[in-house]
Amino acid sequence: MSAISTLMQKLEPEYIKIRRYLHQHPEISYKEFNTTEFIKLELSKYGIEVFNNGNYTGVIGVLKGSFPGKTVALRTDIDALPVQENSGLDFASVNEGCCHACGHDLHMTTLLAAARLLSEYKEHLHGTVKFFFQPAEEKLGGSETIINNGFLDDVDTIFGVHTWPDVPGGSIGIKKGPMMAGSDSFKITITAPGGHAAHPHKTPDPIVAAAYMITQLQTIVARELNPLDSAVITVGKMTAGTAANIIPSEVVLEGSMRYLLPATRQQIHDSIKRIADGTALAMRVSAKTEIIPGCGPVIGTDELVDMIETSAGKLLGSDKISILPTASMGSEDFSAYLAKKPGAFFRIGTGDDRPQTHLPLHNGRILFNESAIAAGAVTFCGAVFLFTGSDFSVLE
Repeated sequence: MSAISTLMQKLEPEYIKIRRYLHQHPEISYKEFNTTEFIKLELSKYGIEVFNNGNYTGVIGVLKGSFPGKTVALRTDIDALPVQENSGLDFASVNEGCCHACGHDLHMTTLLAAARLLSEYKEHLHGTVKFFFQPAEEKLGGSETIINNGFLDDVDTIFGVHTWPDVPGGSIGIKKGPMMAGSDSFKITITAPGGHAAHPHKTPDPIVAAAYMITQLQTIVARELNPLDSAVITVGKMTAGTAANIIPSEVVLEGSMRYLLPATRQQIHDSIKRIADGTALAMRVSAKTEIIPGCGPVIGTDELVDMIETSAGKLLGSDKISILPTASMGSEDFSAYLAKKPGAFFRIGTGDDRPQTHLPLHNGRILFNESAIAAGAVTFCGAVFLFTGSDFSVLE
């Protein structure tokens, strides 16, 4: 076992306790007030300088090494979901209708543990490490608060992490190229004069037009995109009508699009608008299409993904590395950092022989293997030492 893994093994019970506290006291996006104060207190214990995230929740910690060098950011998210927990845990959420069903409690604890470890190895560290405890990832916008407040400006690279049920607990998952999908939303408002259900010849029907649009939108993925370029288009909400015997004057369709390649994004946007306009013309209604930008795909820099792999291989063991076969069509606003700085994103495995650990994220019944905390913390530290040119041998 590596020297840093041995140290983490001694600290692990303390961080499992921290994780369970955070799990029991979740807070939703932009309301992570108690979580923010808890993190500030912990970072201060390690001698790490603490900064407020402007007027937002969230925390930025800064650790300066004993030698000059590059600046590395390590990022975690701190918000929970508006989901009722049904896990059966004795440390389940005490906040009704709110729980950490995406594993952000493990993310926070992993980064706190990494901060503690790096502070212990400060005398060997070159450069500066920034710890981004970011609010509101579930809103796909919290990363912008960190960026707009200037904390990314002097960063040379950034590493991020996320739990993954399909990777064994205590292991890490890596993938080059697209790892998570980009995500945008759309809203199509269809209007017509409206009228009596008994006299359909007297008014175009926006519900019928909407039905045609929904089916035609599916042909974008099926018939317009390269079959090797993964994408998803989902109409998740339709608002229409007030009574069974009225042809309404308005129908609103709202949906989500996911994609892995930036070029695919614009193609989907253009196709949605064309189909909405063309169908509206054919069905004698009017249509207004709005595209609501979300976040881009998570695509790491190959050389930095290699550093994650090297770090985990040397400090955890090569048997603790899983090469992920495919990207996830889920989204992550870590992509906002990658749009400005090179970086890499990796998974910490949370699966084991309990079926509940393999439930999908955002499920109120999901369980997480807590060995992910140590694996993620150690891997973070190794990546920092490799990138900054610090003496990696002291960790081995």
